[in-house]
Amino acid sequence: MDDLDFSGTPAKPKPAPAPAAAAKPAAVAEAPSLYDPKLALAFFKIAGALEQFAAGRQIFVENEKSSGFFAKGARMYLLLEGDVALTLKGKPLELVLPGEIFGEMAAIADTPRSATATARHNCRALSLDEKSFLQALQQMPEFALMLMSVMAQRLRRGVARLAAAKKTSLKALEHTQTLDKKMIADLQRALGNPTPTSAGAGKTVVTKGSVGACMFVVTQGRIAISVDGNVIEHVGPGGVFGEMALVDRSGRSATATAEVDSAWLLIGRNEFLAMVKSRPAFGVALMRSMSARVLHIGSLLGG
Repeated sequence: MDDLDFSGTPAKPKPAPAPAAAAKPAAVAEAPSLYDPKLALAFFKIAGALEQFAAGRQIFVENEKSSGFFAKGARMYLLLEGDVALTLKGKPLELVLPGEIFGEMAAIADTPRSATATARHNCRALSLDEKSFLQALQQMPEFALMLMSVMAQRLRRGVARLAAAKKTSLKALEHTQTLDKKMIADLQRALGNPTPTSAGAGKTVVTKGSVGACMFVVTQGRIAISVDGNVIEHVGPGGVFGEMALVDRSGRSATATAEVDSAWLLIGRNEFLAMVKSRPAFGVALMRSMSARVLHIGSLLGG
């Protein structure tokens, strides 16, 4: 599975630009971005549509929303030429440069656009809707893992900022049905039909900072995900947690505790990589899960 392993040292000594949505604050120390603009370009070239935007044209606007994954009209973009300004309520957020992707979070997570994208100069971009995205993913599943690695880095930054802010009374994300029953049954068969691991109410499943060797797919009960004692997420049947440690091989970013008698399937790194490669729908489900978490942490931080 070396072709899907983005945890090693990038081939080029010069760091690659990260997607605009995943830009790093200088104050937080972390590993170099695993975003590969050449891989992104190859992915978008498979089925992407070439679009041109005149200077001043709004590509999408904040709070724009339609229902459904990659809803009608929803697209994600790879910028080829020019630059695109991302703003929120008229205030500048980030500048998208050639080689970077943008618009992916709302499209994948099925949420409203979190910013307005405006072409500052004449721009050319490749865009993907749901059909073309899935078509490209069938041919290049490694893109899913690369995008998850970028999301994992952003999540870790957000969780670190949340812990530093020492906020209390946080609204918890309700997280279920990341994987549907059919996908869970398929997963069990692929794993050799193991008996789910179980634990009683109150048991700590993983501890923040510990080494992560597997991810969890909840089959029964409810798991609380907390940061320094503050619950930020509840994971129910069909929900997943712990995947970040498999994507970037870093320590656990939060503590997980069984709120009631619970059970889950364990997926090791090799099985995880095999599933991403052989089952594009699995990769899509995890990207949706991670993007929803990124947006939730952002909302807890106030933007």
